Amino acid sequence: MTRRMRIAYVLTQDRGGPVDTTVALAAALLATGDADVRVFGPVPSRGAAAITAHHVPVLVARKGDLRAGRAARAAVRAWRPDVVHAQDRRAGLVSARLRACCPVVHTYHGVPDDLTEPWFRGAPAAPGPSPYSRAVLTADAVLARTVTRTVVPAPAMGEFLRRRLLVPGRRLTHIDNAVHLPEARPPAGPVRRLVFAGLLVARKGLLPLLDALAMPGVLPPDATLTVIGDGPQRAAAERSACRAELAGRVRFLGFRADVPALLCEHDALVLPSTMEQQPLVVAEAMAAGKPVVATDTGGVADMLDVPGTVSRLARPGDIAGLAARLRELFADPDPARAGRLLAARARERFAPEVAARRHLQLYRELTGR
Repeated sequence: MTRRMRIAYVLTQDRGGPVDTTVALAAALLATGDADVRVFGPVPSRGAAAITAHHVPVLVARKGDLRAGRAARAAVRAWRPDVVHAQDRRAGLVSARLRACCPVVHTYHGVPDDLTEPWFRGAPAAPGPSPYSRAVLTADAVLARTVTRTVVPAPAMGEFLRRRLLVPGRRLTHIDNAVHLPEARPPAGPVRRLVFAGLLVARKGLLPLLDALAMPGVLPPDATLTVIGDGPQRAAAERSACRAELAGRVRFLGFRADVPALLCEHDALVLPSTMEQQPLVVAEAMAAGKPVVATDTGGVADMLDVPGTVSRLARPGDIAGLAARLRELFADPDPARAGRLLAARARERFAPEVAARRHLQLYRELTGR
């Protein structure tokens, strides 16, 4: 009897988009019965129960820890996988040397934080990244030429790797992220409970969002904002939320592991980032039937391009434009209609079983099985 294909997922983080999508994908692959899966890495902060019996504790806390990297490769190699799939940047660097044993896949989840959207899109006069980020991008380009295949969740990221990092197109495969799909609960009336979810860092744009909401005529008298997440900008954001226009109407929850459930309790999501690829929280909000106001960055426009809906997108960093999109959202008398269409599209694109099918197809191609 032919044994099932063995897929080793490698992580070096315990939270964030790469971790969440790996857990969802691993659980979906196990459910198919067509593959055996092991996740090598720290215990995931969300969804760990779904893969408890298929998790191997491995810790590589920093890129320069050569001993930890060797130990991680030894643990993966001992399991004798048919495919190794690294799901974050550090995991890719650790796993690349395993290509002598089997095909190695790396998912490219995002660029360094200081990249601007115009430079990402190839604008000739756009300011470039810092020297450190250029070094990171150089390493990314080398890694993409070393591993067997690089998966890009957003088509825009594939174009960036081809144009800016000169990665051959034959080495790239587009597969949408997998997310746990919450129940579809479109808003029952006009949007009044707005939610933001993400790390509280400059790239996520929380401070400009608060500035936009504080502009005259933007936030209805009975509307509120809930902030899910933590990070270095939390104190500044809490101070900004104390201004008269927002006082008592912004709630900070800190880091939460139940983001999909919290999305269901609100009416709409806002994500004003300066750079994204294919943010899981947007897919989760779509699945929950929630309208989205966001910035036109990375693959966000592609995600929200759903016939019958209006994409409410602002340019990254454009506070007045973001305020205008928010006014439109609050004024929409029937946001549930768009919510239902977004929920249907999310199930077509981001359901774990859809991602599992696409990944199995890729793994079979690479192994000849």
